[in-house]
Parts: sequence; structure tokens; C-alpha cells
Amino acid sequence: MKKILFSLAFLLAFINSNAQKDFQGMAVYESKTSTSDFKSRMAGNKDMTPEMQKMIEERMKKMFEKTFILNFDKQASIYKEEEKLDAPGQQGGGMRMMSSMMGGGGTYYKNAKDKTYSVDKEFMGKEFLVKDSLKTYNWKMESETKVIGGYNCYKATTVIPASKTDFRNFRPKKEEEKKEVAVKDDSKKADGTKDETKKEEVKEKKTSFMDDIDLPKEITITAWYTPEIPVNQGPEGYWGLPGLILEVNDGKTTILCSKVVLNAKDKVEIKAPTNGKVVTQKEYDDTIIKKMEEFREMNQGQGRGGMQMRMGN
Repeated sequence: MKKILFSLAFLLAFINSNAQKDFQGMAVYESKTSTSDFKSRMAGNKDMTPEMQKMIEERMKKMFEKTFILNFDKQASIYKEEEKLDAPGQQGGGMRMMSSMMGGGGTYYKNAKDKTYSVDKEFMGKEFLVKDSLKTYNWKMESETKVIGGYNCYKATTVIPASKTDFRNFRPKKEEEKKEVAVKDDSKKADGTKDETKKEEVKEKKTSFMDDIDLPKEITITAWYTPEIPVNQGPEGYWGLPGLILEVNDGKTTILCSKVVLNAKDKVEIKAPTNGKVVTQKEYDDTIIKKMEEFREMNQGQGRGGMQMRMGN
């Protein structure tokens, strides 16, 4: 009798182990980023015709509204933008640059067991393979609940530093704010009066791309996860909750799950990307910031707000 019970226990453990090994799921996410800041900026530009504004808004809509697919198992996941064919000449240099900074592009692989990630990125004609440790989120479990796609979800929040290379965090500065930054205290003489000559000199020195935008120091992340799908995965780099994350909001961008399929007949190979020059996240960020500065300086002759006003070219 003991031998029979032992055999049954071993069989159940074997079945359970294989079930976990074979477990796989797929989730579709719709990502939308608010463009109200940029629309108001364009509306205040007297040099932009209604036709130009409409064209840029249409292109921004495609860039700021995307669909992603997350394939996951018990340990790892891959997150990719849904493939779409763009018409020839659909994106100019400025649009391609910003699109590379919108969370899309390449395959985002996360291994929750090893706490590592890798993502292949194409930026300004060069291929990179970013490999680093997963960000640690200090999630605060909240009491609120809601239903998403038939799944009971629980709320969790955390505060993280704002990425300087994620275009979704950028807010265009108002003209008066930029003027204040430009003149600061450098426009004052020793006696405290304004030095108009010095003020003009300071304006001429202003060449930094970052001077044209606001970037918050921190952003609050609100996530909704479901323990009914017991994997600590989620869209983009989000992870670390006791259930699949079905919705994330950072104040400007909302990523919402629209479909979940568990244990489909056709399995997807979940593996890390391998193409591109291997760099750390910091090395990749430094490269982007350097290129942003170069792009800003290149467009100085086009007037203030150069990059923002050349997005559709």
C-alpha cells in the first residue's frame, strides 16, 4: 500500500512539474500616450498651418498608440510590438528618433528567475543589445480592486525615477519658462541691475536639447494585476507582482490588456534576442542623450523648438 501511495505521489509531482513547464500564455496590450501637451504647443505655433498640424497629429497618433504582444511562461516572457507595414516615407528622421524612445522596437525579454532582461534596439541606424538586471520595484499593495477582461485585479503602486531617454516622460516647456532658464541670474550686474548684453549672450549659449523640455524627477506607477494568472510578469519592464499585470499607468501612458490566451495549442519560443552590440542600460541611455544633443544643435537654425517643430519632416 505504501508503495502504491508513493508511486501516486511521485506521478502527481511529475505531472505538476511538467504542467508548469508547459504552461504558457499570451496577452495583447494597447498602449496609449497623452499628446495634449504637444497639441497645445503646436496650436500656439503661428508658423504651422492647419494642414501641417493635422498631418503631424496623425503621425503622432500612430506613434503614441501601439499594440504589443506578451508571451510568457512561469519564468520568462517576450514583449514585442505588433508588426505593421508603414507606407513608404511614413516617418522622417525626427519621428523615427522619437519612435525609438517610445518603448517599442525589438524584443523585450525578461527572466524573472534570473532577474535579468535583454532587448534589441535599432537607434539611428545602429543595432544595440541592451542587457542588464531587472529594475526592482517597491510595490505598495493597495486595497482597491476591479475587473479587467473578466479577471479580478488588485491595485499596486510605486514611485520610480523618470527615465531621461523615454520620450513619453517629456513635457515641452512653455516659452516663458524657457526664457527664465535662459537669463537666470546671469543677466544681473554686480549692483543687482539687469545686464541686457549678458542676457543676450546667455541666450546664444543655450543649445541643449534638454533645455526645451520638462522632465519630472519621479513618476508614480499604478498597476493592476490578477492572481488568477500566477506569473510575476507584465508589459515592458514591469514585473514583480503576484499575478500577471493587466494594466499600467504612469500619468501619461496607459498600457491596457485587451486579450489573454492561456495554454494555446501552438507554443511560442520564449528566448532572449541576440542581435546587436551588447551594452548596459546606462551605456545605451548615454548614447541616446548624446544623439539628442547633436540633433538639437543640428536644428538650431530652424528656430526655437527645432526638434518638436520638425517632427513631420
